[in-house]
Amino acid sequence: MQIHAKTALLGTDWVQNVRIETGQGHISQLQRQSKAMPGDTQVDVLLPALGNLHSHAFQRAMAGMTETRMTGRESFWTWRTLMYRFLDQLTPEQIQAIAALVFMEMQEAGYASVGEFHYVHHKPGGATYDCVSELSQRIFAAASQSGIGLTHLPVLYTYGGVSQEPLSGGQLRFGNTVDQFLRLVEDCLKDLPFLDSGLGIAPHSLRATSPADLSEVLRAVPQGPVHIHIAEQQKEVADVRAALGRRPVAWLLDNAEVNARWCLIHATHMTDAETRALARSGAVAGLCPITEANLGDGIFNGATYVAEGGQFGVGSDSNTRISLPEELRTLEYSQRLRDHERAVLVNGEGSVGQALYTGAAQGGARALGRDAGEIAEGRLADLVAIDRSHPTLCALTDDQLLDGLCFTAPDGLVTDLWSAGRHVVKQGRHIARDQIIADYRSAIAGLLASV
Repeated sequence: MQIHAKTALLGTDWVQNVRIETGQGHISQLQRQSKAMPGDTQVDVLLPALGNLHSHAFQRAMAGMTETRMTGRESFWTWRTLMYRFLDQLTPEQIQAIAALVFMEMQEAGYASVGEFHYVHHKPGGATYDCVSELSQRIFAAASQSGIGLTHLPVLYTYGGVSQEPLSGGQLRFGNTVDQFLRLVEDCLKDLPFLDSGLGIAPHSLRATSPADLSEVLRAVPQGPVHIHIAEQQKEVADVRAALGRRPVAWLLDNAEVNARWCLIHATHMTDAETRALARSGAVAGLCPITEANLGDGIFNGATYVAEGGQFGVGSDSNTRISLPEELRTLEYSQRLRDHERAVLVNGEGSVGQALYTGAAQGGARALGRDAGEIAEGRLADLVAIDRSHPTLCALTDDQLLDGLCFTAPDGLVTDLWSAGRHVVKQGRHIARDQIIADYRSAIAGLLASV
């Protein structure tokens, strides 16, 4: 496949008339100052496509259902109760249809890949399926239908709290012992949907596993991405400190070899010392600004983290809203509202939009174990094209384009997207959109009838 771009972002440089050839999912040749050839897909502005590093696909189906205030104060913990009740009805077929819709929406929004933090493993009530990886297979099928690059992250979820309380209610669908979990990981390795797919592990959180189980899993799986929820809520921080004697991020840094294979999801409530230590570790902070705002989590310590050279990426988490520009915009605006400043998340001087976009592209690729994040020969052809003629972008210079995309542009500017060379979005529309939406509507009708 050949692509010709009027303008492309190559590293930190904006280059005109770039022609790219792809093969076996990678960029095989890149030519500057080249004319378009017959058969080329011609685009306006070509960017490295981001990876969405944190998703719970099934939660997309409950978007908009938890925005009514009930008696007492609404919080993450009351939202979680409603989520458990909802997921207790989900069938494998519905999980697949919901995931396919989510993955399609991600690609139309500009994400070429996803880290699916997958923790629904069993039947309602906790009984196992005949195939231990039944629900992971449904995620694989959804990835195949959409063509999205997948880093699958099966979740180890063993306890109902940091004091190792037993699982109950909706949590029963999540539960595995370490031995069961490792069998699940082994089973998943057999059926990954694409050659560019990856497999990692996801100890859910310090409250849902134990120090001994965490150590055992890390020894058993010494390579590949490791993702973990950490310090999302103030109550979580207090509970972990009471049980383990340290705040979550400090405890993890002291008790695990946290390095570039790790992605710490949220890391919202950190001291400055924890923030600097996390940045120096080489791990990626997995930020989900729309979800964190929706759940009232708090604001990431971004200015300190970026000043220390910390790597970050973004994810859509609960998938309440899937918008790549809005994730980056919300991240920056949260810092401005807290600090009463502008242009916060750029280290030194320069375009904030470009710092946000390229930082998230590189950090997301690292977190997903994916050879992407930059347009260069040999890298995966995770590429996205946007429409520069739109009124919010047409007056901007090259150096201002990503400021426009992040801070002024609406959704819908993606014209084309390639996931490892698979051309799945054309003229702003996913090639399997009609079937995916029809399948979703059928699935959601059945789900609503049972809730």
